[in-house]
Amino acid sequence: MGLQWMLLTCVVGAEAAVAALLTLPAPRAVRAQIVGLTSMLLQPMAAVLPFAAFQLLDIYWKNEHRLICTGEMCTSEERVRFEKSIFKSQRNVILCVSVFILYWSIYRICKFNKDIKALEEVEKRIKEE
Repeated sequence: MGLQWMLLTCVVGAEAAVAALLTLPAPRAVRAQIVGLTSMLLQPMAAVLPFAAFQLLDIYWKNEHRLICTGEMCTSEERVRFEKSIFKSQRNVILCVSVFILYWSIYRICKFNKDIKALEEVEKRIKEE
């Protein structure tokens, strides 16, 4: 069960590194190379989005069908295990949501950079005329 969360953790780490790399100041030539490479990687990276959505649905289903441990009939060990599973579920939801947010952020940063480059080319053509 932990392998899927380890995979999502690695993906979130990689997406965070790419987002940080895209937002760092760099010369235009280097930035163009970074944006081009990242744009090519966006489509294969999108494969993790359905996986994260499935994991969110799995967490929701497990939360709806979880045995609730409240009241006098639960032992302290059962309460601790119940609370620990709740904390793990919350952590995993944050992980899945961060996959979506980081992917969207990387996509928008690349799109903004491409738009800026296109506008600079238009401006250069207008100045040449």
